[in-house]
Amino acid sequence: MNDGRISRGRLLRRAGLAAGAFAAAPLLAACGEVTTRSAAAVGTTEWWRGQHDTGRLVFANWPLYIDYTNWLKDRPSLNGFSRHTGIEVTYAEVIEGNEPFFQKIAPRLQAGQPLGYDLIVLTNGWQTSQLIGNGWLTPLDHSMLPNFATYAASIAKNPNYDPGNRYTIPWQSGFTGIAYNANRIDGEITSIKDLWNPKYRGRIGMMNDNTDLGSAGLLYLGIDPATSTAADWERAAGALRKQRGLVRGYYDQGYINVLERGDTWISQAWSGDIFQANASGYPHLKFVVPEEGVMHWTDNLMIPMNARNPLSAMAWMNYYYQPRVAAMVADWVEYITPVPDAQAILEKSDPAVGRSPLVFPTPAMSARARNYPTFSTKARFDAWNGNFDPIINS
Repeated sequence: MNDGRISRGRLLRRAGLAAGAFAAAPLLAACGEVTTRSAAAVGTTEWWRGQHDTGRLVFANWPLYIDYTNWLKDRPSLNGFSRHTGIEVTYAEVIEGNEPFFQKIAPRLQAGQPLGYDLIVLTNGWQTSQLIGNGWLTPLDHSMLPNFATYAASIAKNPNYDPGNRYTIPWQSGFTGIAYNANRIDGEITSIKDLWNPKYRGRIGMMNDNTDLGSAGLLYLGIDPATSTAADWERAAGALRKQRGLVRGYYDQGYINVLERGDTWISQAWSGDIFQANASGYPHLKFVVPEEGVMHWTDNLMIPMNARNPLSAMAWMNYYYQPRVAAMVADWVEYITPVPDAQAILEKSDPAVGRSPLVFPTPAMSARARNYPTFSTKARFDAWNGNFDPIINS
């Protein structure tokens, strides 16, 4: 999945900061041998009952991906958690990309060593599937997550990449759909096929992330990406090759700047970016959920194997899924919250966020949400890359 899909760079600009303002701390050094607290299999009910409260939580996340006040000095949701539970939180903004972070943590996890982080956030995709498939995540005990059971949106439950939410629960999510400049394009955009319309030649933007690009090709052909086959990928690549002459460029998260300048008139787009653009003086940029479907990505909370404070991680997961807490986070990050009941709170405190379908999707939007393909083997992952990387790189 594309590391920039959450436009954290845009959040950094909004805050007037450079990404370098947050020190990318190294993985915490392991202290001694891993202590086995229970003979039971990790993640079983017996194992969870054998864990002990430590009063500490080390939470690794992406920069500016939680609520802030007081010039980024305070994080109200985490402060409230500490007051409520007595758990001291060390919050590390060290995840700059899914693949780079995965490459840092994989050797330790493979060696059975603790990372020093009790909770991490990664996007659904190859890296998360690898963590699950290799047994490098701690299975969750959902009896300890009553707020998730009560308040999580249906779209947040039982994802195809983690059936039953055995290892992950959503943190924030968003849609990859279409945005267009209403000052440049007459009428409404409704279909993924509009990205293939010859009258927009040279004004079309596509993603340089092959997962989003390939999924667009599949939707163009009327194929659900989640159930697509290798043969489907070849057909989608063919459709995208035919589109190349119409495309101005294949963009990373900088696509939003190109769209705002008017260099592109219609583009693949991420929902949160368009919400932020509208709030920043670009109300003529419109986000579209295509009639063929919209891709739904999710950043997930997960507990790495051998975490030293797993009970604290579970406590934060449960605490976050309270509507008032989820509302605090959503009001700042402005992406789709997995807690729909946060909407009523924000409709009163911040109507622009509370009434936005880009933070609280309508049922019609959610019904069009499509899952990305999962790759059960590296051979399938390589086949996907082999079809779509050449389109971006040629």
